[in-house]
Amino acid sequence: MAWTEKIGSRSWRVRYPTADGRIGSRSGFGTKKLADDYANQIEADQRRGIWLDPQAAKTSVSAWVALWTETLDVEVRTEENYRSRIRNQIEPRWGSTAVGDITALAVTLWIKELRRRYARSTVAGIVTVFLMMLDDAVDERLIAVNPVRRRARRGRRRERSPVPAERIWVTPEQVVRISDNAELLGGRCYGLLVVTAGWTGARWGELAGLRRVNTHLDDGCIVIYPDTGCLHEGNHRLWLGPPKTPASGRSITLPPFLIDPLRDHLDGHDGDFVFASPRRCWLRRSDFDLRVVRPAVDGNLRHRRLPASAGNADHRRSTT
Repeated sequence: MAWTEKIGSRSWRVRYPTADGRIGSRSGFGTKKLADDYANQIEADQRRGIWLDPQAAKTSVSAWVALWTETLDVEVRTEENYRSRIRNQIEPRWGSTAVGDITALAVTLWIKELRRRYARSTVAGIVTVFLMMLDDAVDERLIAVNPVRRRARRGRRRERSPVPAERIWVTPEQVVRISDNAELLGGRCYGLLVVTAGWTGARWGELAGLRRVNTHLDDGCIVIYPDTGCLHEGNHRLWLGPPKTPASGRSITLPPFLIDPLRDHLDGHDGDFVFASPRRCWLRRSDFDLRVVRPAVDGNLRHRRLPASAGNADHRRSTT
């Protein structure tokens, strides 16, 4: 129940219980009637379940970020991306701002500034994280509406969507040529990895995490386990986990011409994983793309052959 108190000769304040059991207050009323009216409005809103504590809206974005990020329950790489966008773009602009002071107009100006600095897809990712943060602030009754969502509803000058680029599909001959270049750059293992990817359709993580025990050459197939069939990458570690979707746990039939090269490759080393660096460590996608795939695809073979210590930088932290 809200009540009023006189705190000066011509000054009144309203006291009210908050959801967490504390006592909040709002001062600055010049007459008792104004204070009583505000107290009655609080009680009416509380009965309807629509009341917002004015103090909650004073929570800074940085304080809300500290709480919000602890509730994230997403894949590790996704969480790292969220935290990066918050750290590099959201907090520098909004960190000291109270969530209740964020306006749709200020958000619009901020997004326009982002567009001058980043690609459209990057801006969309940043805004999406900010949108989710403030959606949850609405759910927690810190604010009544999400200013980012209000801006979206208001709309903006419609931009003509760019014509989508035509997808480029490599031919079997091109896969073989890329494989040959990859072998020149990094050895037989990398060339065989490219060919296996081209003829099986397996994802990068599924091949980088493919184990010897999952390679059934006598049966002409490889098996992607639903719980540990994919290599996942974070900023600071690699680990085995489930593939992209539940349906991705599957058996993949190998083309006959791949069976003997894979058997020769496995006979040539005793490592647990089929495709690995020269030190038998897990491969990082970004490093493999930089050192092998891009030069192989672009036809730039001036790069020196990868040294024995290379492969993924060489991820000596690796297989833990």
